[in-house]
Amino acid sequence: MDETMHQPQDLISRRSMMFKGAALGVGATAVGRLLVDPPDVFAKGHTKAKGGRLTHGDAAILRFLCAAEIIESDLWQQYNELAGIQDGEVPGGSGNEAYTEAVEVLDEDMNVYIHDNTDDEFSHVAFINAYLRAHGEKPVNLDKFRTLPSSQADGAQKNVGRLTNLMQLSVDTSFWTRYRSDTQNPDLGDTLPQAIPTLAVGQHPAIPRDNSDVNDPNHLQAIANTAGFHFAFIEQGGTSLYASLAQRVTSKEVLRILLSIGGSEIMHFQTWQDKAGNAPALTDGGLVFPDLNADGELTQTNLIMPEPTPFLKRKFPPVSIIRPTETKGAAMGAAKALTQDGLFIGQPKEFFNVVTKLAKAADAARPKH
Repeated sequence: MDETMHQPQDLISRRSMMFKGAALGVGATAVGRLLVDPPDVFAKGHTKAKGGRLTHGDAAILRFLCAAEIIESDLWQQYNELAGIQDGEVPGGSGNEAYTEAVEVLDEDMNVYIHDNTDDEFSHVAFINAYLRAHGEKPVNLDKFRTLPSSQADGAQKNVGRLTNLMQLSVDTSFWTRYRSDTQNPDLGDTLPQAIPTLAVGQHPAIPRDNSDVNDPNHLQAIANTAGFHFAFIEQGGTSLYASLAQRVTSKEVLRILLSIGGSEIMHFQTWQDKAGNAPALTDGGLVFPDLNADGELTQTNLIMPEPTPFLKRKFPPVSIIRPTETKGAAMGAAKALTQDGLFIGQPKEFFNVVTKLAKAADAARPKH
């Protein structure tokens, strides 16, 4: 782990490095250190090790979460290459000034937030894999599936293979209304409406596909708006996933890991849903970003604190909570949501088989006390 540690840099020095690609080699080398193990994503049983033993269930949960973090780190790296801070802390490109400016319409510090979210996800991958190794378990490696094409826009690493596709997204924005409703909870079978209905259908780019996407300011802002809501969609999923799977672990230390990393996912979500609320209303072909403050509290942009809602049973008074946190089928639910998002368009059947196997193993875990 010492090899992947770094010292935080001053915020001003980060900003001063915008659009500089000199540190790209440093970032790429760091990623190489994180994912150097053979691409066998499944451990086989228990193995005695210096760190002790994990139950089958705890190991399965950690492996699925590590796979999810690898997927997250891949998509955040793409966002960072184009609109984040370019430095040696995370792998970067050289930045795309026009796209960065469109994203910063949502907040002037978006480049810093994107960079730091990217850094966080890589740290989650490194830690969970190191913990698995310390307990005699094989780490998770998805490198063989890094075959999807990159953005060809200026600033991206154009020849790097990707795990995720950010150019054909269908973003589920029901998380927005879910956290603002005081009567509905998906754990109780409720289906919440979409905040941006047209974003949830079709296939929309969240990063410029090539330089032609940056020529029309309105179209480019629609791409940036899509990214803003996608940021929040991704992180609300992690917010619920860690809370849901924590209910299935046996080891107190593994529980501590899930609660601690899950807490950072909550911080990410709170940041991103606040910034998404600043996305300007616009129409780009069939994609419509409405004025979210025109239709009442269910879409009001400044209501970023979780509204009290029914929990466990409707006979109890409403309470402010993370939702959903139902543990049954949580991992498969997360895998399905990421798939429906369009992130894996272009991946082979083998990739889906691997993700499904990891998810089913995590969902089969049961605490042993």
